[in-house]
Amino acid sequence: MDLLGPSLEDLFTFCSRRFTIKTVLMLADQMIGRIEFVHCKHFIHRDIKPDNFLMGIGRHCNKLFIIDFGLAKKYRDSRTRCHIAYREDKNLTGTARYASINAHLSIEQSRRDDMESLGYVLMYFNRGSLPWQGLKAATKKQKYEKISEKKMSTPVEALCKGFPAEFAMYINYTKGLRFDESPDYMYLRQLFRILFRTLNHQYDYTFDWTMLKQKAGLSLSGPTPTTIAGAGLAQGGQGQGAF
Repeated sequence: MDLLGPSLEDLFTFCSRRFTIKTVLMLADQMIGRIEFVHCKHFIHRDIKPDNFLMGIGRHCNKLFIIDFGLAKKYRDSRTRCHIAYREDKNLTGTARYASINAHLSIEQSRRDDMESLGYVLMYFNRGSLPWQGLKAATKKQKYEKISEKKMSTPVEALCKGFPAEFAMYINYTKGLRFDESPDYMYLRQLFRILFRTLNHQYDYTFDWTMLKQKAGLSLSGPTPTTIAGAGLAQGGQGQGAF
């Protein structure tokens, strides 16, 4: 059992539902690393969303953890490394807002889908909302269909308009991956690391909420710690993401 701090969704709300590019890029680096670690253990998460990423507490207050493996699935045999078969008869698994387009199309999910979902999470942080939020429908099925239609009809460039080109590059890359292809995690991290340096930011772990809490005189650990079983899996990856 591990004690963890607030989720990124909690912190996003705390920051008036908008993160600066600096915070988004520092988070992106750690998020890619956490997802890569899950993938290297032969599992896909299948529910990448802000609620499932929690900050640590105490000396780990700047470290990101990924939680909730209730929808996770083994995508390859750990001994033979044989990948699961491609199928087109799967129900949507995960959260529709961040689901990949292939997941909406009932295609079996693989590593590419976790990575595409992360792209939508990053744009949610940048924009404050996604174009397919708030759609009304009589049933959940109809709502999912509307979300799918809006997502597919929204060009990546339109989704990322007004933000650095690297975000569109990231999403386009993930959407171009083959079903059983391994994402180039380091390429994706470097994409954002180079942008971070180009913007002359310092990787000082000063997130948007860090400054707000300091101004308000609040504990940097945030809300009451959350007890999570099995959160240790999320501690892997390549460090905390210092550039």
